[in-house]
Amino acid sequence: MNKNELEEIELRLLLEGVYQRYGYDFREYAEASLKRRVRQCIRDEQLTTISGFQEKVLHDQACMERFLTTMSIDVTAMFRDPAFYVALRKKVVPLLRAEPFVRIWHAGCAGGEEVYSMAILLREEGLYDKSRLYATDMNGALLEKAKAGIFRLSAMKEYTANYLQAGGSRSFADYYVAKYDNAMFGPELRANIVWAQHNLVTDASFNEFHLILCRNVMIYFNKSLQARVHDLLYDSLAVSGILGLGSKESIRFTSHEADYEVLDDRQKLYRRIR
Repeated sequence: MNKNELEEIELRLLLEGVYQRYGYDFREYAEASLKRRVRQCIRDEQLTTISGFQEKVLHDQACMERFLTTMSIDVTAMFRDPAFYVALRKKVVPLLRAEPFVRIWHAGCAGGEEVYSMAILLREEGLYDKSRLYATDMNGALLEKAKAGIFRLSAMKEYTANYLQAGGSRSFADYYVAKYDNAMFGPELRANIVWAQHNLVTDASFNEFHLILCRNVMIYFNKSLQARVHDLLYDSLAVSGILGLGSKESIRFTSHEADYEVLDDRQKLYRRIR
């Protein structure tokens, strides 16, 4: 047995152990991304093998929390991909106006940057007061950070540029207060946001939504897991509701392709038709 074959066995045992011990299921994550993150954990813990890491993660809750943070998808920014938010304003907001109350789900919200972006957009479009945003992630530590609405002040230059390109109509600085090295977003943006732990891999649908954003999450899953998540998103979306995916994601070649019409192919916005 060569080194790569042994590593495959160790990796499967690690993932099974984490699932049995803690309930987090990474067994169907895309292999390349999974291996890269596990190797990062091994380096961070100053270990040399997956087996050594497995022993530590199963017996040390703090190590498991560090592992969960490494496995969490946290690459994001406010108004990331500004053209996507332009499309939301032009093609989705008019549809939401027709609803007496709007429920939006940010699935895999990471640090909350895109949730606050949506809150700002809804305020500017006059829809925030009749909206409820559900922001979920499997990582409770990330959720607590997101709930506070505090971000690095040094990131505001990038976020301001994104906001303006996304069609923002005010001064972006109106939405936050600078304090020391941080930018604190106001309670008026947080008022209608519900933060909750939810694992796309293992948890079920919990409400019916008019808009679901699950962007740049499924690229880390294998085909089988992607199919399962598409089922969950479909079951959670109201008829005529909108699904927004990431730039490298699509409903094409999924079992639900015929259940949607394309609202914006370039920005990956789809409307459920049945």
